[in-house]
Amino acid sequence: MKLSLAIVAFALAVPTVSFAQDSTAVSSNGEYPNTFSSGSANVSPFTNKSKRFNDWSISAGAGVPLMQSADLTSIKNGNGKNLFGYSAYISIDKAITHAFGLKLQYDRGETRQGWFNTKESVPNNLPYQQVGARTQYDAISILGDINFSNLLRRVDNHSPFRWALHGYAGLGTIAYRAYQKDAAGQRLATEVKPFKLGSMFAQAGTGLKYKVNNRIDIEGRVMYVMTGDDEFDGGGDKYSAINQREEQVSDNFFNATLGLTLKLGKHESHLMWHDPLQEIYYKLDVLANKNQDIEVCKKGDADNDGVCDDWDRQLDTPAGARVDGAGVALDTDLDGVIDLHDKCVTVPGPVENNGCPTTAPAGPIQETERTLEGIEFDLNSDRILPSNTPILNNAVNYINSSNGSYTVVGATDTRGKDAYNQKLSERRANNVKDYLIKNGAESGKLNAIGRGEKDLKYPECEPATKCPEWKNRANRRVYFEAK
Repeated sequence: MKLSLAIVAFALAVPTVSFAQDSTAVSSNGEYPNTFSSGSANVSPFTNKSKRFNDWSISAGAGVPLMQSADLTSIKNGNGKNLFGYSAYISIDKAITHAFGLKLQYDRGETRQGWFNTKESVPNNLPYQQVGARTQYDAISILGDINFSNLLRRVDNHSPFRWALHGYAGLGTIAYRAYQKDAAGQRLATEVKPFKLGSMFAQAGTGLKYKVNNRIDIEGRVMYVMTGDDEFDGGGDKYSAINQREEQVSDNFFNATLGLTLKLGKHESHLMWHDPLQEIYYKLDVLANKNQDIEVCKKGDADNDGVCDDWDRQLDTPAGARVDGAGVALDTDLDGVIDLHDKCVTVPGPVENNGCPTTAPAGPIQETERTLEGIEFDLNSDRILPSNTPILNNAVNYINSSNGSYTVVGATDTRGKDAYNQKLSERRANNVKDYLIKNGAESGKLNAIGRGEKDLKYPECEPATKCPEWKNRANRRVYFEAK
């Protein structure tokens, strides 16, 4: 029975919550996220340095134990009179979350039970009333600490949070010496050593804490101690006349104490006094009281093409022209006449003929004029983007059908060191050259060089912070020069 009670008490004392306190510490070093950051660059691991709250404390208190369930009691209920002993405790406390913690607690005290105080002489009463006892005990236990106020507290940003109701339960080992006194004198009735199977005990109870300040709490606590032992009250062994007065009685007692808690650490607040819901609602209230207008286009949209000037690559688009995502007017047949003014949108033709060929084509339409275009790259990358492969495939046909040879030139923007940019531009040029050869271009007509950041399409982007991103992207390119 002793062991089963201890197991049940321990199971009730240890909740399934196992996470630690929250942290607002973030990383802002500008580096790209790694595989441990869940896709965010502003995440840092939880460490001691990033803690927001104190989570260690020391508690101590003193009080009065009263035998309640025994053959000899401290309460006038037929097996004794009102007798008061003394008790004291000290504990080291660790808060795991805002609502759960653990305590390593040491208890010491003396219960007094029976019909008279053993420090007094034996009274001239009835024979069964000429028995008194006292029990000196030492106990070590681990207690679970549940903060019911944080679990059940309503969200109210205006009420002070100074009272907290706690619940405690746990188990441990208890050592005691029980003395019995009668007309024959005083003797040691029972002695139990600690850390034995028979010395296991459990205790549970509740406490009401008052927060004096950020360092000190006052607490009144009532614990019910279950010894699981019929000899703790000093009645002697289980076959003695006293322990045979009532069958199947385990000696349990109440312990009422008043104590202080000293909260340790450098932070202003303790984790057990923190209410996460209250903090969230407070922040929501602050945000609700802020009037913030979101400005989508800081520089406006001068040509009214639907693309903000911050990233518009053509700031003078004619009214009514369709544009791409960069704000450039569409030219479907790439003949230099935008679709708005092109009367032959799908067939290339000269400007002077409104984008239409000068003679009607016979049979399949043939391309009369071609240009060798370049491609752009992502930041710090030499990878050819899938969107650029059609341009390079057209370049293969252009190169093979021409009589000249070409230099594939790689370039970068102005971010990064000169030496690094030079090597990056060479990799870009060589990747494009290899792609062209792999897809059928004559290798003898191609040569690749890198010019780093010395060949900017937009020279005013020095440094890169002076220009919008589309100009910097245009500087990160590979283009072709005819020899």
